[in-house]
Amino acid sequence: MCIRDRDEGDNLYVIDSGTLTCVRQMAPDQEPKFLKDYQPGEAFGELALLYNAPRAATITAKTDCILWSLDRATFTNIVKNAAMKKRSKYEEFLKSVKIFGTVENYELMKVMDAVKPMEYKAGEVLIKEGDEGNIFFLLESGEAIATKNLDPAKPPQEVMNYKKGAYFGELALLKNTPRAATVTAKTDCVCLTLDRHSFKRLLGPLDEILKRNTEVYQRYVSKPQSNQQLYHNNRG
Repeated sequence: MCIRDRDEGDNLYVIDSGTLTCVRQMAPDQEPKFLKDYQPGEAFGELALLYNAPRAATITAKTDCILWSLDRATFTNIVKNAAMKKRSKYEEFLKSVKIFGTVENYELMKVMDAVKPMEYKAGEVLIKEGDEGNIFFLLESGEAIATKNLDPAKPPQEVMNYKKGAYFGELALLKNTPRAATVTAKTDCVCLTLDRHSFKRLLGPLDEILKRNTEVYQRYVSKPQSNQQLYHNNRG
């Protein structure tokens, strides 16, 4: 066992090799809940150092492991200020995104650490239909539209209108298929992005929610005109 839920935390750990399992005791009379497996290149243990709080979960070696550790004083000097500033910046926005409504605060903080902001000018293409998909997008500000070639004899048709708090790009990552539509910035936009690896690692528990939303999308693109008002009401 590397760290135990509710113990005092003095170190941040970075995984050099091996796999570790993270669980959390939600209630005294319940079995510990599995949260995730940690892989090489990932870090854990920072929450107790950032917030001067007890450990938020128990992490146990699943295989033989080699870890690098960073003590509290070094962590504070090097990492804490930058990490706190980033989490403070994105916390309110991410909590407003519907798919994160059921996510544990512990998991949401991991998303805050992993997202990367990207800026796009009005008219710039974010996703191109038919391309390989490796990025998931959360629209932090601005508007974007999705267009799709529904009839080869006609120009691409608008099928989605994204506003702040919307997300897109998950379809290609969930199904390992090419991009299903082209997404273009309608105004200047800022997106928070997750690469394929981070998407699978952090949003794996949300697969079912994301898949339900892709079913709505499939119905929408099959009858774009009749579903347009429904979409704007649900997402706008």
